[in-house]
Amino acid sequence: MTQFPPGSERACHDDPVTHSTGRPLRSLSTPRAAALAGVLFALLFGTVLVVLRTSLPEGAQLGSQWVDGTSARLKLAIVLMPFSGIAFLWFIGVLRDGLGRLEDKFFTTVFIGSGLLFLAMIFTSTAVGAGLLASKQFVAEAGARTEVAAFGQGLLVALANTYALRMAAVFMMSLATIWLRTRLMPRWLVVVTYLVAVAVLVASDVSPWTTVAFPVWVLLVSLLLLFTPAASTHLPDRA
Repeated sequence: MTQFPPGSERACHDDPVTHSTGRPLRSLSTPRAAALAGVLFALLFGTVLVVLRTSLPEGAQLGSQWVDGTSARLKLAIVLMPFSGIAFLWFIGVLRDGLGRLEDKFFTTVFIGSGLLFLAMIFTSTAVGAGLLASKQFVAEAGARTEVAAFGQGLLVALANTYALRMAAVFMMSLATIWLRTRLMPRWLVVVTYLVAVAVLVASDVSPWTTVAFPVWVLLVSLLLLFTPAASTHLPDRA
């Protein structure tokens, strides 16, 4: 872990900085209300997951689900996904800012890398879903349309369930390890985070509803940052 001279971080924020024009500049600080980004992500991503699960017919043959699914609801999920991704980026920023001088390069690299990989693969799987919906209009032959949908749905499921959710589990595990070593968050939250991460890691291919555990965990962490003073001591309010 990088060591700082005593008081060096405070000096960086307290010492006045002057622009070449003579105007005094101010250092940026993260408002505690930025933790609302996690709440927004949890609500949007949870809504997307529920809409997707309830729009696709259960037990249908691979490929026919996106052909026979409710197009209007699927389009709603596709539209909402980018906004949930933007909120997740803000959530990552809030969590990293909360580490402050306690940040460790190794765990932070794993934490940020897994979060960005999760987001990238979720975006990619959503784009595949958008392509499947578009193919319903441009592929006239029913047999060819089902084959295209089967390939696209298989790719989508692999990206979302096999890879993206594994990265979400790594994201939670690395963050729980950081909290455990730094004692920034209560011990019960560390235990809950490990349990949810193991459940997502192991059971994501067993039940599609396991994915809902991740946004619920993000919501719990965000609410804790917002309403627990001890958990938000490293998230200063903007002056």
